[in-house]
Amino acid sequence: MPITVDIDVMLARRKMSVGELAERVGITPANLAVLKNGRAKAVRFATLAALCEVLKCQPGDLLRWEPEDAASG
Repeated sequence: MPITVDIDVMLARRKMSVGELAERVGITPANLAVLKNGRAKAVRFATLAALCEVLKCQPGDLLRWEPEDAASG
């Protein structure tokens, strides 16, 4: 998939654990793992907004588009 999720980058910058982020956003750690590992097929805007609020970032800091060639190689 050409959309890359950079939640790990923001977690490292904020020195926050996955568990803490999941709790503060209000989703399960398992659902957060699906999103951060790029296995999610969709993300609700409400969830994206909550992630941005907790991490104090913009959606573009969490999601990035890569051409198919770059993503597979």
